[in-house]
Amino acid sequence: MAAMKKLVVGNWKMHGSRSVNAELLQGLLAADLSTSAPRADVAVCPPFVYLADAVAALQGGAIAVGSQDVSVQAQGAFTGEVAGPMLRELGVRYTIVGHSERRTYHAESDQLVADKARAALSHGLVPIVCVGETLAEREADQTEAVVGRQLQAVIDTLGADLVRVVVAYEPVWAIGTGKTASPEQAQAVHAFLRARLTAAQADAARVPLLYGGSVKPDNAAELFSQADIDGGLIGGASLKAADFAAIARAA
Repeated sequence: MAAMKKLVVGNWKMHGSRSVNAELLQGLLAADLSTSAPRADVAVCPPFVYLADAVAALQGGAIAVGSQDVSVQAQGAFTGEVAGPMLRELGVRYTIVGHSERRTYHAESDQLVADKARAALSHGLVPIVCVGETLAEREADQTEAVVGRQLQAVIDTLGADLVRVVVAYEPVWAIGTGKTASPEQAQAVHAFLRARLTAAQADAARVPLLYGGSVKPDNAAELFSQADIDGGLIGGASLKAADFAAIARAA
């Protein structure tokens, strides 16, 4: 059972400048996604230092703003961290947690990711929880074991709050590589995730499941047409207004 409305989120990663971002946001505003993509919710996730600019530029419009991470702590002596209440005060709605780059480069564990999701929810943010396998894990037929383990930590930690999250399946081998899971491959994993969520809590069948991994205007429609793919978490293509708008329209 797929969500009624698609969700398309742009993850800018560590890209941009004030002038480049202003041009990108202006392009997205000009695309008028509330009219041209009325069946999709849309959000962008700039680097922390540009969040306030993005919130100001998009104020009152159809595009929400998200962050690329959040601390498990609400405040305190945690140098370099950004807390949920700070993000919420800025007007941020979503936060990405557990992206493969955080898991790989910052050694974030499944439990830490689950704890970040819980912290986000406690401060009024919607966590986008990322799961995904490496190429070696896929070739070893471990995809379901890996994403199942990653998701189970969230299920166990959130309990009844599980229904309030978004889950993004991002095969690590398809992120920034130009490779994309076929619609059938992506759908198979999404169906597995849907079944796991539903088994944990019947209402969790409504949790939006996004696909991420080299989504482009020319493959978005076919991916989004799959029964259990409710939208996308978009990397490189979200840095080009025309491409990101086209993907949103495909949803």
